[in-house]
Amino acid sequence: MANKNVDDYLTEGIYGTRLPKDAERKQFLGTLRERIVIALTIGQVMTDKGVEKLEEAMKENPNTTLLINGQVSYRFLKEEKDLAKKYNITYTTITNEESDTEIGAVLTYDYAIDKEEIFIEDEPEEPSQKKEEQETTFLSKIKRIFLD
Repeated sequence: MANKNVDDYLTEGIYGTRLPKDAERKQFLGTLRERIVIALTIGQVMTDKGVEKLEEAMKENPNTTLLINGQVSYRFLKEEKDLAKKYNITYTTITNEESDTEIGAVLTYDYAIDKEEIFIEDEPEEPSQKKEEQETTFLSKIKRIFLD
């Protein structure tokens, strides 16, 4: 154990004991990346884009815990909580006002599993949908009037 000086004792007394990989813990709702099965961003939680993948992960990993970002409104988290209840997975809402993270929900173990891909890739919109959206803008309508 390293020798501590007075500053170390004061800092530890004011802020508490330093945890290893503290920035990683803040990003992943209090857990480490090496323990995560699947992580959903706040956007994926709010739009329910990752619910199917989350359900598959819950089926395959029954002894996990679901950590939910407390800064996301309850109405967006209803499906995730219902899935956790369905598969008897405990869930905890983590609210940390001091840190800002893009993670909305994390399915995690209490020990390291070192899974490579923990994030769900957002599926890009089909080009036809983008084109329709672009054609309905105000400027595109004006252009059509003058060009047609």
